Amino acid sequence: MIEFTSDDFENMDHLYRINLINSCSGYKSANLIGTKSDDGISNVAVFSSVTHLGSNPALLGFFLRPTTVTRNTYSNLKTTGKYTINHVHSDILKDAHHTSAKYDSNISEFDATQLTEDYKADFLAPFVKNAPVQLAMQFVEEYPIAANNTILVIGKIETLYINDNLLEKDGFVNLSKGNVASINGLDGYAIPELKTRLDYQRPKPEFANSKS
Repeated sequence: MIEFTSDDFENMDHLYRINLINSCSGYKSANLIGTKSDDGISNVAVFSSVTHLGSNPALLGFFLRPTTVTRNTYSNLKTTGKYTINHVHSDILKDAHHTSAKYDSNISEFDATQLTEDYKADFLAPFVKNAPVQLAMQFVEEYPIAANNTILVIGKIETLYINDNLLEKDGFVNLSKGNVASINGLDGYAIPELKTRLDYQRPKPEFANSKS
């Protein structure tokens, strides 16, 4: 195996290090986060850091890069308290990826791509039309990460929309049926295929009463 140490990281070419560290953690979720400014300008941007935090209350978090430069997603959701999370699928990979480009706040990424904004039940922030899973989110709180000046944003799921064919009888959302994408590193997109589901695991009887 190839070995890299923390000293190696310090001496690497900048782009090589970014690719290496971003991809070594494994596949990540691919989501488009939609917001709207006070001026009514919609914004949508791709994120690979959305993560489950808890089911009751239903909380999701995502990480924002340092706000030393303008972050339209952050500015909008802090102002309005509302945002959406939309799953990227195979038909929109290029347009979803293009939303990572740094547009001025007066330009909507919906106008710069073939992505279409959609609105539901008077919710302020735009959804991405035809996304197989869409979530209306309410900002709850944030936590600054001192180690690298990023921010963990925490939100509550207000409403969850799922394409009918994805939802199994036990509540499991079968993302593979929606051709939902994942991200490898910064720019590698994959469409995972569900192989199996396994039962809830309990200790084997012969080890259940053993003491450490």
